[in-house]
Amino acid sequence: MMKRFRTLALALGALAIGAAPAFAFPDRPVQLIVPWAAGGGMDAVMRIFANGLEAELKQPVNVVNRTGGGGVTGHTAIATGAADGYTIGGVSPEISFFKTLGLGDLTPDSVDLFSRVSLIPAGVTVKADSPYKTIADFIKAVKENPKGTFTSSGTGTGGSWHVASGGLMKAAGLPADQIRWVPSNGGAPALQDLAAGGISAFTGSPIEAKAMLDGGRVRTILLMTEERHPNFPDVPSAKEAGLDWTYQNWFAIAAPKGVPADRRKILYEAAERTMKREDVRKGMADRGITPVWDTPAQLQAYVKSFGERGNGVLKDLGLAKN
Repeated sequence: MMKRFRTLALALGALAIGAAPAFAFPDRPVQLIVPWAAGGGMDAVMRIFANGLEAELKQPVNVVNRTGGGGVTGHTAIATGAADGYTIGGVSPEISFFKTLGLGDLTPDSVDLFSRVSLIPAGVTVKADSPYKTIADFIKAVKENPKGTFTSSGTGTGGSWHVASGGLMKAAGLPADQIRWVPSNGGAPALQDLAAGGISAFTGSPIEAKAMLDGGRVRTILLMTEERHPNFPDVPSAKEAGLDWTYQNWFAIAAPKGVPADRRKILYEAAERTMKREDVRKGMADRGITPVWDTPAQLQAYVKSFGERGNGVLKDLGLAKN
């Protein structure tokens, strides 16, 4: 009798376990890796996005800045993260350039790209007491001085803002490397260097410089756009200045490859809903950041075209290894 009772108890226990509901995903915090320094453009975008995603997932989304290696460290952390849905990341255009630069085999195909979430335009920002009041003044001085006299920064060597600088120089009829590049871990440290007089210009986005612009420490003299930006109505566009060069940085959401399909669907749809939230769209727009959500086909075409254009400038800069 006791043996039968034990057998029945074990069977009932097994049934109870089998019938227990699976944990809903996600049932714990998600980490969002940012490959660039806190305070920069990508960091600002991803923190706005993370706040909205928390509301959609009903779980904390912790932003983790993994800097170093010109963006390689953070992008590698995304690509090699556990494919369990609890690690996602912000991807920047540098992932299109690493292989060309000989920094590794990372490419946009190394991660599972969901969509771009934002666009921010490049510009030319100088110290507030700089003698260069216009982009014409600045380019004239760059032309009149030996190569390397003027310096700029905003990302690692061969990074997106370096490409922006090289393309601008080409449009001005100068060698792409006329301005010497000083590598940094993002816009925030580069802007500190600019305000301290350590570099001649910042060729990243004035959106990253907003606090310093508001504080009167720096001044933006050009946006690398076709038209003036509504958040910077007094700053001329490249087209106005007669320069045939435009450049916008993009940030995308990605996950490690191989996340189970059911979890990926939950993350993707939550990210899509996040980018439809009024608080997220307004939070970005108020900072001059254009919110974006792509279809997979749109993203694939955009990244391909962007990579070809940017890698062409890297060759002109003499940085292409592959």
